Amino acid sequence: MKRVLLFSALFLAGAIAANAQDVNRPQTSANVGMTPIQKGNWMIGGSVGNIGYSFENKSFEINLRPNAGYFVTDGLAIGLQPSVSLVAIKDHDNVWNYGVEPFVRYFFPQGSSATGRFFAHGSVGIAGSSQGDGATVAAGANLGYAHFITQNVALEASAGYNYRKATISGSEKASGLGVALGFQIYLPGQR
Repeated sequence: MKRVLLFSALFLAGAIAANAQDVNRPQTSANVGMTPIQKGNWMIGGSVGNIGYSFENKSFEINLRPNAGYFVTDGLAIGLQPSVSLVAIKDHDNVWNYGVEPFVRYFFPQGSSATGRFFAHGSVGIAGSSQGDGATVAAGANLGYAHFITQNVALEASAGYNYRKATISGSEKASGLGVALGFQIYLPGQR
């Protein structure tokens, strides 16, 4: 009887001690609704792993694209994204590209959840290359998903079509598909 009572007391003490432990787990999502994408807010971030493949010259490209945007209305941001990329072309020298593109990003109200939103991101701008002096027209159309891990930070994944055409005579266009991973920080604006 003493053993049963002692075992029960130890079990109860262990259960209380285990329940009292406060385990800090990292936050993986936040219920944000429309708060981060309201009119007057800012977004700053970019894609840190934009990988693409060109159809014309069978090249592989990796980009770094920071961006900053302003919400002109709920769910619609306009902004600017500079870019730098390395293009590896089979049997040729590597090429460095750089550029700047104004963009428009629209967050869809359909299909959204309290912790994430689908978006469309389009951009058109100018770019240059380590190969020549001519300017290049650059454009992109991407669809993606932003998952909010906190009230102001979202992780993003997107995929889309990219196009480049140099203004130099005799140059060829370069178009292809790309995928990107990135993040955004949403800052509240003045109301």
